Amino acid sequence: MSAPCQQPATPETASVPPAPLPPAPVPAAAPAARRPAVDWRIRFAALSLIWGFSFLLIKVGTEGYAPFQVTLGRLLAGTAVLAVAMAMRRERLPRSARTWGHITVAAFFLNALPFSLFSYAELTIPSTLAGICNATSPLWGMALSVVALSEDRPTRRRVAGLGVGFLGVLTVLGAWQGFSGLDLPGTGMALLASFSYAVGWIYVRRTLTGTGSSTLTLTGSQLFVGTLQLAVVTPVFTSAPDTFPLLPTLSVLALGALGTGLAVLLQYGLVQEVGPTTGQMVTYFIPVIATAAGVVLLGEQLSWNTPVGAVIVLAGAALTQSRASAAATRPARPRQGRTADDGTKWLNRT
Repeated sequence: MSAPCQQPATPETASVPPAPLPPAPVPAAAPAARRPAVDWRIRFAALSLIWGFSFLLIKVGTEGYAPFQVTLGRLLAGTAVLAVAMAMRRERLPRSARTWGHITVAAFFLNALPFSLFSYAELTIPSTLAGICNATSPLWGMALSVVALSEDRPTRRRVAGLGVGFLGVLTVLGAWQGFSGLDLPGTGMALLASFSYAVGWIYVRRTLTGTGSSTLTLTGSQLFVGTLQLAVVTPVFTSAPDTFPLLPTLSVLALGALGTGLAVLLQYGLVQEVGPTTGQMVTYFIPVIATAAGVVLLGEQLSWNTPVGAVIVLAGAALTQSRASAAATRPARPRQGRTADDGTKWLNRT
């Protein structure tokens, strides 16, 4: 859930940053690029597990800390991980004040606001429900992109996907029962968090694409600014904790270092190696893992409509992205003078 970004809710359209041109023609016998030590399938599975377990970690973290404190802790840990990665790769921070202004807005919609909303939501709703609500982000993104992005025209299949996804949400919430037994404020905050992701993706696509900064730089800068935002807000609404319970503390640190830091690096590498079309498939595993973790490890109750509704939501999300998937199968044209990639949105999933 970490969660900068570009065509909303259609990660397949993201483009990988072009490799820098060599100073001289590459000889015919040039050695092949070194492959990563760990197979991409293993890293894909690790990323799915990390993001799927994020909702369990949020739930455990809120048992010992206030929601704002959980968010601040995860942002601090996540920023530290990316700062180390940026230093090792000698990445340079953006220099434009305009870029930093856009990063500030992106940090609010993609980190500070949704992270806090999920933390508050899980005070009253199960982590399983929070994970499923997170899966509605592509649906929100598709709906918003029709209004905000003139070039993103809906197709019948994508509109049908939006309708199917909405039906899935109603199934998860048990609409035919009048939402009985459902905590509406908590569920509403979880859905609003997913909506915030979609707003942030559109904003970043319109403002930060083509700035000359890499995905890692933009995301690291975004997390840093989000940390500053929470550092200002947290002392106003919470008091310093009297104790530091072990399990909640470890959960917050893991949530930040793994779910907001390491996950960014894993996704960054996957998009570069196998492309955004394959990389985006992690979306469909997150609610499944979140549900399994909540039921098995936290003993959360699961009625039949929750998994059924989740499957319907994911089917709708897949349909809303169908046009982009078809486009992704065609060879991409090389683009001149572009170093920032559109895959950044994949770095803000949970």
